[in-house]
Amino acid sequence: MSLYNYNIEYDIFNNFNREKIFEYNIMPLYYEELFLVVATSDSSLKQEELSLLFNHPVKIVLVPHVELQFEWRYYSIKNKLYFLAKNMSSKFNKKENSKEIVAFIDNLFSFCIENRVSDIHLEAVQSAFLIRLRIDGSLHQFFRFDIQILSIVSSYIKYLANLDISQKRHPLNSRFSKYIKNKTFDIRVSTLPTIFGESIVLRILNNQDTQKRLKDIGFSKNTLEVLNKVLGLKQGLFLVTGPTGSGKTTTLYSMIQELHTLEKKIITIEDPVEYKIQGVMQVNINEDIDLSYQVVLKNILRQDPDILLIGEIRDKESLKIAIQASLTGHLVFATLHTNNSLETIHRLLDLGAEPYLIAATLKGVISQRLVRILCNKCKEKVDAYHIQKGCKSCNYSGYNGRQVVCEILQIDDRLKSFIINKQKDTELKEYLKNINFISLKENCKKLIFDGLTSKEECLNKI
Repeated sequence: MSLYNYNIEYDIFNNFNREKIFEYNIMPLYYEELFLVVATSDSSLKQEELSLLFNHPVKIVLVPHVELQFEWRYYSIKNKLYFLAKNMSSKFNKKENSKEIVAFIDNLFSFCIENRVSDIHLEAVQSAFLIRLRIDGSLHQFFRFDIQILSIVSSYIKYLANLDISQKRHPLNSRFSKYIKNKTFDIRVSTLPTIFGESIVLRILNNQDTQKRLKDIGFSKNTLEVLNKVLGLKQGLFLVTGPTGSGKTTTLYSMIQELHTLEKKIITIEDPVEYKIQGVMQVNINEDIDLSYQVVLKNILRQDPDILLIGEIRDKESLKIAIQASLTGHLVFATLHTNNSLETIHRLLDLGAEPYLIAATLKGVISQRLVRILCNKCKEKVDAYHIQKGCKSCNYSGYNGRQVVCEILQIDDRLKSFIINKQKDTELKEYLKNINFISLKENCKKLIFDGLTSKEECLNKI
């Protein structure tokens, strides 16, 4: 069984010898009728032996060893939040839980900042309230509480975000700022009604990401040379592609920061604006008041911009205006959801763009991913590769931090000819091989052979 399926009653620890519990590497979970339910990963332990230890009849459940290690690793914060949640629950009907909920959220956010969490997922399941945290792109379940706690946490989050506390039947979106660890963080809030209760996702936006220089993101020397050439262009279209969570926003914002001067007017169109950049005109899409991409794009050229950033090319209309802007003397940056550079060209054709217009405006495409980096403290070399093991430093995941990996395609005269004539992929790939184009897959292989990441991680991302 998974340890994550149990609501652990941490106050049980106060009744027993903690040193013995640590020594046996066991976890008392809760009382069930006449028995104390105890989790262990050691199948050789007997009920009689543990019953003597606890001086109480015991029922054993076997759980994975790594889950027990994970539990002990974060016992302190889990125990603290458990007692805050328990106090909140006991005062639920008395409306006297304000101190506990403030302390609960403050401790949760502090823990998340310390552990590089990007998203906090507050979820209702059939009999519990779960808190799962996204670290380095992967979700981990950290906390499990009584389902009643969710409504208290939900109300407080909505209060911070200036949302209607009573509205639980419709999705809601907002944001608020919070001062944590001597820094101010923007928190983006999204709620969604589910069959068991609300699902709330909090995105922690670190404004330092917008201040990263291109050279600090982790691009190779060759990629930086191409990107610097793009930054020197006066007009044209440059696309950043990849799935959600591949670092596209960080790359685009870093390019905008490099271009930002008092002599240039930069306008961004985003849904939503995640990070605020001083001196840049940022437009937040709001479909509720009919402020859509199409509406903004139709009027944006009248604002006399030099550089445009379009959060996402979604349809024929937004692509048409992006091409029009790049034809009329503007430098346009945009994102597109495609898997690689060649697919990007096909996607533009599928959206109805004329081949000669793509050839005339498209200056380059960067397709990127974020891959997790193996933990230096526990990675192990097996044959020619390194594998992930897991330790306290990496939350027993085997990874610690992420690295950008990409491919970058410059559109030269020969490629323009390929686009105009709609030549086959085989001919395009043969030409790219001749000009020493390094693909996303090849760059990922290099990270594997350098011992920075694992084969499994690259297979999951590419």
